[in-house]
Amino acid sequence: MGHLQTNRATHKPQRTRADTFEVTVQGHHLEVQRIPGCGHHATELVFLHEGLGSISHWKTFPAHVAAATGFPVVVYSRYGSGHSDLLEEPRPVTYMHDEALKALPELLAKLNLEAPILIGHSDGASIALIYAGAHNRVRGLVLLAPHVFVEDLSVKSIAEAKVKFETTNLPEKLARHHRDAARTFWGWNNIWLHPDFRRWNIEEYLPRITCPILVIQGLDDQYGTMAQPEAIARQSRGPVEILRLADCHHSAHRDQPDAVLERIAQFVSVYG
Repeated sequence: MGHLQTNRATHKPQRTRADTFEVTVQGHHLEVQRIPGCGHHATELVFLHEGLGSISHWKTFPAHVAAATGFPVVVYSRYGSGHSDLLEEPRPVTYMHDEALKALPELLAKLNLEAPILIGHSDGASIALIYAGAHNRVRGLVLLAPHVFVEDLSVKSIAEAKVKFETTNLPEKLARHHRDAARTFWGWNNIWLHPDFRRWNIEEYLPRITCPILVIQGLDDQYGTMAQPEAIARQSRGPVEILRLADCHHSAHRDQPDAVLERIAQFVSVYG
């Protein structure tokens, strides 16, 4: 496979062509954005954001992926995030299961997406794994910093995030990407720090996954260790590649954007 040029000057985001609209899923209005590809690919790439993410929180990364691959992209903000409907109740321990088993299937059906490639970050990567294990209807998974069980490191860093939210300008930063930054933050932070969440585990879904998987893990990830991708590689039934990135924390697409974009483009060209 030839080298893919992935610098930002070559692959410019197609901002003017993106179409943002609303879809009702599980009774909630969700903001959705579609970015067309430059080719004639039937497969779409569906982005699933992190716990505090949203459409705008991805910034230009989905558009760069669309430009680099030629594939159309769908990005959406989950219930309680971005400019989708606000949370009306505390999140349960099963919130990622609920998203993967109820909300995501309904959204994909309404968008007429039968076999996408899911690109998930953190919570979004975990949701992608649950969905793939329950529904054998994905062409591939790209997982950025996935979680399949709770580690002490994760809890420690999420507790530190609580302090940052209370003592720094983190609320102001999150307000750029959410209708109600406080409600979004506490909806995520409170459940991850709940004692019952320590038993959260999705390893049962891994042996049911047969599609190819690309796992991208920063070696300096403050929310998870290499035990996470190694568990996926050990227990999944399809081909799994792990891209380990030095000088990289929890958001590899920000810390090492060129390496991440190049490897995603290669993966999509093979399995899309």
